[in-house]
Amino acid sequence: MLTAEQLVAAQKANLETLFELTNKAFEGVEKLVELNLQVAKASLGEAQSATAAALNAKDAQELLALQAGLLQPAAEKAAAYGRHLYDIAATTNAEVSKIAEAQVASAQANFNGAVDTAIKNAPAGTESAAALVKSAIAAATNAMESVQKATKQAADVAEANFQTLTNTAVKATSAPAKAAKKTTA
Repeated sequence: MLTAEQLVAAQKANLETLFELTNKAFEGVEKLVELNLQVAKASLGEAQSATAAALNAKDAQELLALQAGLLQPAAEKAAAYGRHLYDIAATTNAEVSKIAEAQVASAQANFNGAVDTAIKNAPAGTESAAALVKSAIAAATNAMESVQKATKQAADVAEANFQTLTNTAVKATSAPAKAAKKTTA
């Protein structure tokens, strides 16, 4: 049976975890806002430069060359933005997962302690039921660990696929840009 002190301690721990998770979420949002502000500032400056260059173009061929020259850098910047965005999300997710895993481990340890205490105080003749409960807890723990490992592997595969897709997209835009430069030169 849980005492009032144990319940209060559990509530305090849960509140601390909630605030820690909330702080991590806000840190992720702050990083996202900072990234978007940087991108907006850079985009504004680049748009100004591109507009000035377009207005100074002497003929249509020079304008086409200018446009072709902007294609690959734009794709590379979009890919870099995607990587930064992914890094922010992955870092925030990893920090939140770490906190959640610690909370689950703590709760699991408390639950196992309560079960052990209950088993020790169980009446004689209930040893087989106690063994069944311990076996079920061990199976649940193993299943949870397997799910966590599978989730980590899936995240690693997703990250590798994201990097491959980004690199492919940048390469795909560089070929037409190079071809356009050759035709205008």
